Amino acid sequence: MEQEARPDPITEAALRSLKDIAVPPPVSWMPQTWGWLALALILLAAILLWALVLYRRWRRNAYRREALRLLDEIAGDFRNQQTCDDASARLGELLKRTALAAWPRNTIAALSGDDWIGFLSANQGSEIGSSLKGYLDDLEYRGDATPSADATDLLRDARRWIERHHVSA
Repeated sequence: MEQEARPDPITEAALRSLKDIAVPPPVSWMPQTWGWLALALILLAAILLWALVLYRRWRRNAYRREALRLLDEIAGDFRNQQTCDDASARLGELLKRTALAAWPRNTIAALSGDDWIGFLSANQGSEIGSSLKGYLDDLEYRGDATPSADATDLLRDARRWIERHHVSA
């Protein structure tokens, strides 16, 4: 039989007087200084300002989105032989309406011919496509005749102008 090991009375008294280790409270994740709070407020203000700028840009470009939607309808009309002449006239109207939405009426309304083509080129930032230029010349002198240029090139150039024209602030 095994004998139980018993500690001496002094060791027993020492073991009874032991206490658990005191653990410090956990470190807070909240900012400890005013600097972190200031940084958080500045960051929040910058994000809100950025969101406001994006929202205002989105609102300012509503006329572009509408013009691109109408351009898609016109593209469908170009594919149909019966509505091709009507689509041709509507394309010229769409470009003029888009310009009227972005610039003052007194600047745009009287433009025609070479002045209109020059205006479109100047505000795109680069020369407008030759198919669009030829179409606008044809529209000026032949009315609502079917464009001489390929419809896909014409629609591509019109889409490029609607998407890329620059309106100064």
